Amino acid sequence: KSPEPPSLESRQVWSVELAPEPASATQARSLTREQLASICPPDTLDTIALLVTELVTNAILHARTPVQLQIETRSDRVSLSVQDASNRQPELRGFASDAVAGRGLALVEALASSWGVEATPSGKVVWCEIALNDTTR
Repeated sequence: KSPEPPSLESRQVWSVELAPEPASATQARSLTREQLASICPPDTLDTIALLVTELVTNAILHARTPVQLQIETRSDRVSLSVQDASNRQPELRGFASDAVAGRGLALVEALASSWGVEATPSGKVVWCEIALNDTTR
């Protein structure tokens, strides 16, 4: 049996602004791993790192504006959100099995416990949640 992740006694929020450049996705992934390494089991951390990479990459490719990554931890879940300054809504679309792009939201749909998009006065926020003890995913 895997050990249970440490219990978080309170809500913790961490955020960082990232430049609209490809290296920001790598930076976001590294920062997320550093921030959550002591909280999440390795498999869950891998999933969260992949989701952060996809959300940030999508924002950079499509919005082409600086993005704000926010990570919120609670006792039972991690919430990720990426805010950008574009009002263009992301689309979950089909892709060919050999496609090299276009899979980001499909991965989010498959791996996150829940996800969505919220319009803001200055653009949008794409968010997802990952349950820390979800055995169904």
